[in-house]
Amino acid sequence: MTSKVMGTGSYVPENIVTNEDLAKLVDTSDEWIVSRTGIHERRIAMDEGTSAMAAEAGRRALENAGIGAEELDVIVLATTTPDNLPPSGACEVQAALGAVNAVAFDIAAACTGFEFALTMVQAYVQTGVYRTGLVIGAECLSKIVDWTDRATCVLFGDGAGAAVVRADESGVIHSVLGSDGTKGPVLTCTSRSTGNFLNGREPKLGYVYMDGQEVFRFAVKKVPECIRRVLDESNTDINEIKYFVLHQANLRICESVAKRLHVSMDRIPMNIGAYGNTSGATVPILLDELNREGKLERGDKIVLCGFGGGLTWGAVLLEW
Repeated sequence: MTSKVMGTGSYVPENIVTNEDLAKLVDTSDEWIVSRTGIHERRIAMDEGTSAMAAEAGRRALENAGIGAEELDVIVLATTTPDNLPPSGACEVQAALGAVNAVAFDIAAACTGFEFALTMVQAYVQTGVYRTGLVIGAECLSKIVDWTDRATCVLFGDGAGAAVVRADESGVIHSVLGSDGTKGPVLTCTSRSTGNFLNGREPKLGYVYMDGQEVFRFAVKKVPECIRRVLDESNTDINEIKYFVLHQANLRICESVAKRLHVSMDRIPMNIGAYGNTSGATVPILLDELNREGKLERGDKIVLCGFGGGLTWGAVLLEW
């Protein structure tokens, strides 16, 4: 028994911020951003928080799957930008959807969060603990970005993507996950500094920091390794894969991965130009687009692959 994706959903804020808009804030240009990242614009939340975006993506996934919220056994929300601590964002999603029978909790694995969450729910299904789950990746990165820092503010956007999975004879085939905490400092954001009444320092929130060159080197090496491993361990030929649904961090990273895997970019769909890097939401948003555009048929094999802060990485091979 494994878990099959029964439906997908996504949500992005209506507010569009273009590269020209950012050029009014920092020393940059549309040509500079596009040539280095492939990003033309991104969605930035005005009033919505992470939980509201996650709930709407989840609602659309349930509708697409034809499954009622009360049928959910478990909700796992992958996010590094929750609205509250506590309650968890997943509990807020549970309340918003009316998923009265579901256990709900968050996990934090940054840009690999959706793959981690999907693998976790897959383990629950495989062992018979739960039958039906809602997996969500959602981020409101705009609230942790320094909008005066050209190196980071041009990269990120807000959004959420979700998938409903249910026990079935086919679906998730194999997963590979990994972490390297020694390289954590290359992509960080202080949630609370070490201040309290004893040391006299006021706790403060930080902004996201990224060593872009180090992350690039990590990604172009680790992503192909991770994909090859998930294929090798499942005895799957790379030519059987219809799409490689990669984390939308940078167009040049995805092009480098295609070159190292010796596959055409036609098999690596992209939407970074419209949304930027939404961290753990990029893969499920892109998956939802492929689903709703009719580009996936039952029996197709695809690989989902994320990489990012932690540092973390992960690939999930599944049959649609």
